[in-house]
Amino acid sequence: MCAGVIGQQNNDAILEAKALIASGNHSKALALLSAAIEFKPESRLYIERGEINLKLKNYDASLNDFNKANALEERSGDYGLAKTYAIQGDASNSMKRLAASMESIYKRSEKEIMLDPAFTVIENKPEWRQFWQKTWYNSQETGVAEIEYFVSTNKLADARNAISELKASGYSGTEETMYAEILVNIAAERFDDAVKSALTLASSENKKEKYLRVLAKAQTGQSNFAGASSTYTRLIEMGVTDAQLFIERAECFRKTGERSKALKDVERFMALYPENKEAIRLAGKLEIESGNNIKALEYFSRNVELNPNDAECYVDRANSYFSSRSWQWAISDYSMSLDLDPVNPDVWLNQGISLLSSGNVIDACYNFKRAYSLGNQRAAPYINRNCLNQ
Repeated sequence: MCAGVIGQQNNDAILEAKALIASGNHSKALALLSAAIEFKPESRLYIERGEINLKLKNYDASLNDFNKANALEERSGDYGLAKTYAIQGDASNSMKRLAASMESIYKRSEKEIMLDPAFTVIENKPEWRQFWQKTWYNSQETGVAEIEYFVSTNKLADARNAISELKASGYSGTEETMYAEILVNIAAERFDDAVKSALTLASSENKKEKYLRVLAKAQTGQSNFAGASSTYTRLIEMGVTDAQLFIERAECFRKTGERSKALKDVERFMALYPENKEAIRLAGKLEIESGNNIKALEYFSRNVELNPNDAECYVDRANSYFSSRSWQWAISDYSMSLDLDPVNPDVWLNQGISLLSSGNVIDACYNFKRAYSLGNQRAAPYINRNCLNQ
């Protein structure tokens, strides 16, 4: 069997294991990864299994898995070893392994390490304090992390100032500075500039996952959905085991009218996460756009059953009834939605149209006026035509 097929099988095993973990089925996830390891060992398979054993407090098994990962790919398991020792209270060995990880290609950000609950057991020990007395991040890494924070908190002026400081410090033109500037341009909705820089990064020898992710995000903002779907395909094919990529690509396929491809991606995601609200919702929308309203209703009804207190789920099903002119069913679901979210102007308008279409002018006019008062200008013609005497 060729390496590509085996690699894809291992990707699928990791994706399925993550889904099983999310559903609380750790034992099945362990068995799945063990079978994949027996067929074709890979460091990432050991790392995934090591994380499960760590969560289950199987510390000896966890240490063994992370050491096996190191044997296959140097330093790949050191961060896991650091966490395992930390949870056991062995600060000395934990910091030795964390230091080894920091000096490798598997170096984690300060934020990720500080927020990792595994290290809370030793954070008051002298070894932990001594570890952080050393400067582990250069000024560029610190600057990029700062810019990521500013962008995440929508402080664009501060982010731009930090970019200027990075460039003035001798990091102008480096890949990481370009990456940080792309983040700022995306946040500022300067998508053309972001795509231009991101394409340069994505074509370099150092094709980092995060560079391709920002490229896809920028292409989506640019409404270049064909380009974005190709970028998501690159991420999937390079072995990034994140099932959300299938949903992101499905949205792009939907925008380019490639509904069969979109539905295939959504179904693949739902095979892993059958109760995911957004995936079920997207499947329903795709069926509506394909003219299959009955199948769409099945998806939307499933979401209502799974999320009975979510106004959006009732709106989706109501809109499906609305499009098929099933007015009473639409009215009922819009009412449920408004009970949960009474300030949605579009729902007030659509329920008003449904009421009007079923002959209830008085209640329809009440809805139109509510929609208009909440800012929906599309309600004005309905008020002028039907409600001047109400």
